[in-house]
Amino acid sequence: MTAYLLRRIGYGLLVLIGVNLITFWLFFKVNTPDDIARIQLGGKRITADAITKWKAERGYDKPLLYNSAAQGAAKFTNTIYFEKSAAMFALNFGQSDDGRDIWYEIRTRAGPSLAIQVPVFIVGLALYVSFALLLALFRGTRFDLASQILLVVMMSISGLFYIIGGQFLFSKVWRLVPVSGYDGVMDGFRFLVLPVMIGLIAGIAGSTRLYRTIFIEEVGKDYVRTARAKGMGELAVMFRHVLKNGMIPILTGVVVVIPTLFMGSLLTESFFGIPGLGSYTIEAIQAQDFGIVRSMVFIGTVLYVIGLIATDISYTLVDPRVRIE
Repeated sequence: MTAYLLRRIGYGLLVLIGVNLITFWLFFKVNTPDDIARIQLGGKRITADAITKWKAERGYDKPLLYNSAAQGAAKFTNTIYFEKSAAMFALNFGQSDDGRDIWYEIRTRAGPSLAIQVPVFIVGLALYVSFALLLALFRGTRFDLASQILLVVMMSISGLFYIIGGQFLFSKVWRLVPVSGYDGVMDGFRFLVLPVMIGLIAGIAGSTRLYRTIFIEEVGKDYVRTARAKGMGELAVMFRHVLKNGMIPILTGVVVVIPTLFMGSLLTESFFGIPGLGSYTIEAIQAQDFGIVRSMVFIGTVLYVIGLIATDISYTLVDPRVRIE
């Protein structure tokens, strides 16, 4: 187990370095330091002295990757890449291009994002798996057919419809919850009820149909027929065999969701005015703030690698045939 974890951590570091370099290269391929300075200073008619001063204050006056004028190790360390991108491996995210402390913003905004995404993830997974298992149990019946039609219709509707419709119905008509906003941890519950509910409704169609397909495939396998031949009831077969074996592909899909738990939902946070990491990322993209964008990409990559390792370990819990060596 230890050797396996060390190998996966090593692979993860290589992935992080690669993503870090590619993100850095792509951003400066599109925007030069002069372009960034011009954007942050707020216009095209900016003097060359103002641009030079802004770059010097923010550390953008150095070479990108290699400083030929420096001596020794400073040829690589006295560069924009080392100070602004490589430093993230030490969890030093620096400042955004408009001067705000990025790590402070991440710590502050992670709470609201987690308050939305964790309930949607946990309750949603339990709800979608249970409903899919129910459909697999009653496969081929009118209940199954009607549910499939309803799920297809729900998949065809844009997520924006659920957000706007939910705001209109629950906030404007029934006045049960606020339309948008967020008011701290203690009083934030009433602001989070609607986003969480909409997140569950918006994800039920695609996830349930996927999980139903997985369970239906398991139902037709030999071990299920053997269990039935031994006299085991259908409910016992579904919960003790089909559910357990179907969890392997489900866990594989779940890992993709893990980064969103911390990084938030872009649409949901923007429409509901939640000051989370999703809206933070949207604002950074609109402002073309490289400091924030590369930090969020880096964090997302770290979480994805961690999720992959956690998924491999979880395989051993649901399938005794899987062994990590």
